[in-house]
Amino acid sequence: MKLASAQINCTVGEIQKNLNKHYKAIELAIENNVQLITFPEMSITGYCRKEAKELAFDEYDTRLNILKELAKIGNIIIVLGAPINIKQRLYIGSFVIHPSEPIMIYTKQFLHNGEDFYFSTSFNYDPIINIEDETIGLAICADINNEKHPENAVKNMCSVYLPSIFYSKHGMSNGFEQLRNYAQKYSLNILMSNYTGELWGMESGGKSAFWNSEGELIDNLNSTDSAILIIEKENKKWRTQKVYI
Repeated sequence: MKLASAQINCTVGEIQKNLNKHYKAIELAIENNVQLITFPEMSITGYCRKEAKELAFDEYDTRLNILKELAKIGNIIIVLGAPINIKQRLYIGSFVIHPSEPIMIYTKQFLHNGEDFYFSTSFNYDPIINIEDETIGLAICADINNEKHPENAVKNMCSVYLPSIFYSKHGMSNGFEQLRNYAQKYSLNILMSNYTGELWGMESGGKSAFWNSEGELIDNLNSTDSAILIIEKENKKWRTQKVYI
């Protein structure tokens, strides 16, 4: 099994520019026979709050069409984020684009302070992804600040946990420690995706990373490179590869 975490630099509101970066990362993943690629929180629009309503997507948005085609051509699952409208409510969400199934949506369950002014939360949109013998659960940023979230992933029999985050450089040490602890405590393999570059007035922390189910940090990107971190499981062992965009 091969999964990949994409680390890219996005600009709020520059949707086509951001999508072009997704296409490049996905094409590299396809070239390397990756079965699933995940992107940071709100990767399509860039992390935003007050602009979110104007920039929001829905599951039928035609701007997702090229992504659907790439998923089909490359036989790859694509997990990427945006503000998402569902039944007249706005959520921070992730689209799960399958090669041959309808789009699924995950919604952020636990918000940062201030996000609740702009976004709703829900536990009703929490898809599980199955690839080979692995069960994969999703998370978005502040979800990982509430230990109930990884606990629920384990209750759902997840063996792999995919947090899509936006952490600044200052927040990365705490984020790393949280995810390492969850990997060890809950026997979860954790593949995290973060931004690089400046976003929302802060320098993103980068360092997209992978911890195995024993809590060992197997590999991570640095804070500045745009790249994909590929993880591959073979004979119960994981190996990694970095491919630069």
